[in-house]
Amino acid sequence: MAAEQFKEELDKRSDGRMKLEIYPSGQLGTEADMVQQIASGSVDFGFITAAYLSSRSPSFAAWFTPYAFKDLQAANEARDTEIAKKILGTLDEQGLVGLDYLFAGQRVMLFKDKHVTKPEDMAGLKLRVTPSPPLTDFYQSTGASTEGIPLPEVYSAVQMGVIDGMDMDLDATITNKYYEVVKYGAVTNHMVWPAVSIVNKSTFDKMPEEDQQIIREAIAAAANYSATTRAGQEEEFKKELSDKGMTIYEIDPALFAPHMKSFDEKYGPTDPLIQEFIDTFRK
Repeated sequence: MAAEQFKEELDKRSDGRMKLEIYPSGQLGTEADMVQQIASGSVDFGFITAAYLSSRSPSFAAWFTPYAFKDLQAANEARDTEIAKKILGTLDEQGLVGLDYLFAGQRVMLFKDKHVTKPEDMAGLKLRVTPSPPLTDFYQSTGASTEGIPLPEVYSAVQMGVIDGMDMDLDATITNKYYEVVKYGAVTNHMVWPAVSIVNKSTFDKMPEEDQQIIREAIAAAANYSATTRAGQEEEFKKELSDKGMTIYEIDPALFAPHMKSFDEKYGPTDPLIQEFIDTFRK
């Protein structure tokens, strides 16, 4: 939806000069493939998760600081801070320009048949987590073990008992029908899930300044649309999952205080930009 909005904004703001072709759902390959295509100039733009980009530029791990933001709106407002822009700037040396951030739903915890009400309840559970060090470290600090199972295999892995649950967001829980195989959904909203809009640096730098400005304004409008739309769906998604038979509940973030501290102490010293991010948003 954000990509479609970006397309509309480009068309409108350029008086029809700028046309965008959209290739969703992995049509251009993996994220690694897409970044390579953007760097080589065969693809102009991409929406690439910060989880993947943290493997190329470690500063992006800052966005997985647990409980850094009260809600999605607060995360969206953080896009315009100096530290957020500095992290985007780390892509310049890779032949890429980081234009902006776009947010999907915050992360929640799904459990097959255990009603987890505190971090200690997660000890010994096997959970599917995106294989990015900040995410896996956060979960492992609770005593859970993590599995990097490919997304298309997650449904059957839960169903067969290979895993006990997963780190997910509410909309994917609906679209992938995980409610059929998990009983409990803890709406922890413990991390945000940004994608980064990137463009080939050579292509972008050769554009007239007014065209660069059109692109920046168009992606900013799409990012605001994305965050606002997604934030407004939170209660709708929770109700739908409850109606599907799941137990939907919250866990007090204060119970995760030791795990927040563990994250901050481990990742802050690894990168001055991560430390600045933590200092900026850890209130």
